[in-house]
Amino acid sequence: MSIRPTAYEFFAGGGLAGLGMAGLDTIFANDMDAAKARAFVANHPGTPFRQVDVWGLTVEDLPGRPDLAWASSPCQDVSLAGARGGLEAGRSGAFWGFWRLMQGLEAEGRGPRVVVLENVIGLLTSGQGRDFAAVCTAMAEAGYAVGALEMDAAHWLPQSRPRLFVAAVKGEAPRADGPSAPFHSARLIAAHARLPEAVKAAWAWWSLPQPPRRNLDLAAVLEPDAAVAWLDDPEAILALAAPLHQARIAAALGSGQRTVGAAYRRVRIEHGRKVQRLEIRFDGLAGCLRTPAGGSSRQYVVVCDQGRVRVRRLTGREAARLMGVSNAYRLPASESAALKLMGDAVAVPVVRALTEGLLLPALAGRRAAA
Repeated sequence: MSIRPTAYEFFAGGGLAGLGMAGLDTIFANDMDAAKARAFVANHPGTPFRQVDVWGLTVEDLPGRPDLAWASSPCQDVSLAGARGGLEAGRSGAFWGFWRLMQGLEAEGRGPRVVVLENVIGLLTSGQGRDFAAVCTAMAEAGYAVGALEMDAAHWLPQSRPRLFVAAVKGEAPRADGPSAPFHSARLIAAHARLPEAVKAAWAWWSLPQPPRRNLDLAAVLEPDAAVAWLDDPEAILALAAPLHQARIAAALGSGQRTVGAAYRRVRIEHGRKVQRLEIRFDGLAGCLRTPAGGSSRQYVVVCDQGRVRVRRLTGREAARLMGVSNAYRLPASESAALKLMGDAVAVPVVRALTEGLLLPALAGRRAAA
């Protein structure tokens, strides 16, 4: 029997949360998506896995007594880029399918000491704040101390990717007297202020060490220029750039240095009508990875060098590196499937920082208390 803490990983996708939870053993995982299930099994062959909707699981399907339950529940209905249907909508309502399992485990004396919900920042304001309050209320009523952290992958990786982590803990865990940067943002503080008083009474401002200075930039994770396919007609896509972004390209060309940027096509309202625009950044970061079928198109790589601009699409392997995944990770053969897998995932170093700074300390001494 393992002497290490054990974990369940719900809505596991390709298993990136498990990669970040170093020091814990995942004893059960699930996801309903067939392509993600194949990726999980290929990369975690020893982990028990069920390809099933969470509503199709029962407590009897769950082995042992987990120390921690992780849920990266679907975010489309609470994303700022989506329709904001909230947790009452079908996909994000999957959280309640997960939560009924936690309640069932508790009834059998097998409830986890720690529960983590990972989601988009939009959860703080979806449903006019009611969704976030509902999640926190459920956890507080189950006897957990509950708190949340906003963690941006940009602290560890060259990708702008803020995500919300709601952590519920029974027992002691590192906490602060009040909110502190960078993990307690103004929008998180505002969401806390809207919570019911009973939830505020159970609230904890979880404390994490300050992240180290990031020493990786976008150029470092890209394939060599000769190994990738470039667009034959970059001017067609560059022409979509608004004046501000045209100026950024001109400045990069004028620097005389090789400058690497990332870009997305987005629909903007200009003079009362929808216009497609190319928006470019040259700050060493990629934009937040999204699924190919999401609210934004596939991300572009833009290189200004020797007086010319070249443009290509980001590859699936590069997307994986932007999520902190090693080259040994087995990606789907399809570029679209690989990009979808990574666009829906959680960044590995972010989970590792949360695990080392909060989750493992919260689980210290669990065997003696069990």
